[in-house]
Amino acid sequence: MGMPVRIDDVLYEQAKADALAEHRSIAGQIEFWAKVGRSALDNPDLPASFIAETLVAMAEPRAHAIPFVPGRVANDQ
Repeated sequence: MGMPVRIDDVLYEQAKADALAEHRSIAGQIEFWAKVGRSALDNPDLPASFIAETLVAMAEPRAHAIPFVPGRVANDQ
């Protein structure tokens, strides 16, 4: 269930621009930022970029995943 939240106009415009670039809704972009921020606070030893990339990877459908095989080069699929 969604809840309306008031945010700064500048933050909204930034979310709008990033949402367009990342193919998310504005609400989805703000939720993503919140997840990254929360995860960064919970894991201060990890870079925020690593956290963001990990969250994106975790959201991808498993059907699109390529299993890791030690010694295999990525182009050898």
